[in-house]
Amino acid sequence: MDRKPDWLKKKTSINNSNINRIRNLICSLDLNTVCQSAECPNIFECFGKKIATFMIMGDICTRNCSFCNIKSGNPKKLAADEPRRVARAVKKMRLKHVVLTSVTRDDLNDGGSSHFAETVKEIRMLNPYIRIECLIPDFKGDTGSLGVLLKEDPDVLGHNIETVRENYKRVRKNADYETSLSIIKSVKTLRPGIYTKSGFMLGLGERGGEIKKLLSDLKEADCDIVTIGQYLRPSASNPAVQKYYKPEEFKEIKKIAESFNFKSVVSGIFVRSSYYADTVLNEIIERESSKEDITCKK
Repeated sequence: MDRKPDWLKKKTSINNSNINRIRNLICSLDLNTVCQSAECPNIFECFGKKIATFMIMGDICTRNCSFCNIKSGNPKKLAADEPRRVARAVKKMRLKHVVLTSVTRDDLNDGGSSHFAETVKEIRMLNPYIRIECLIPDFKGDTGSLGVLLKEDPDVLGHNIETVRENYKRVRKNADYETSLSIIKSVKTLRPGIYTKSGFMLGLGERGGEIKKLLSDLKEADCDIVTIGQYLRPSASNPAVQKYYKPEEFKEIKKIAESFNFKSVVSGIFVRSSYYADTVLNEIIERESSKEDITCKK
C-alpha cells in the first residue's frame, strides 16, 4: 500500500455515544449502510452527528468495480420489509434529510427501482416533512425503471459517474459511461423539478483535459450538483492510487467545475456523494428562493 501524505489525516471531534447509538440502531433493525460497507473515511464524523447513508437491497453487488470495497457475487432475495425498517430508523434518528443508496442488482428485472420507490414511500409515511435523496445504480439504462422511482418524487436523484471516460475499461468494466450520463439526463426529461447529482473520484490516473471533458459531459446531461473527492485504495487488491491531490488542487478543480455553472460543486479530499448532502440542498433552495423574491419585487 502506498504511504499516504500528511494532509490525508482526518481530524474530527467524535461523539462516541452517538456513534454507538447509530451502530446499535442499524444492527437492531438489520440494515446496511454504505458508511460501513464501503469503509467511508467520514463514518465516525457522520455517525457522531447521528447521520447515516442507508444501503438497501443487501450488501452484495452484482458488479465488481475494481475501485470499490463492497462485496460482489450473488445477492440474496430482496427483503420485503426492508423499506419499513429503513423508515423506522429514519424516524428514530429524527432525520430531516436522508440519503438512500444501494448495491447494483442486475439480477432484478427493474434493477431494484420498485424497491427504491417503496422505500421512499414508507419513509414519507412515517416522516412526512423529510427530504429524500436517492443515489442509484444505472438500472441498466432503463428509463422505464427510472420512472418508477421518480413517480415517488425524491428531492434529489443522484447517480455517480465515478471517473473519467478513459478509466472505465480499467476500473468500471461492467459499467458504461454513456449509460450513466443518459440516466442523469433522463431524470430532467421525466421530472424536471427534481435535482440531479453526480460524483467522481480523482487519483485514478485521469488527466486535466479528461476532467474538464467529464465536467462538460455532466453539464450537458443537466446535472445540478457535482461532488469531487480523492480515491482512497481500500485494499492491496484494488488499483493503486496514481496521485494524491493536495487541498489546494481540489480548490482549483472546484473553480474549474464552477465555471460550468452547476448549482453546486463540492470538492475536497474526503468529499463523498452523501457528505453534507443536506447542507448542499439547503443552500441551493435558499439561493433559488432569494432569486425568486428579487424577481417578484421587480
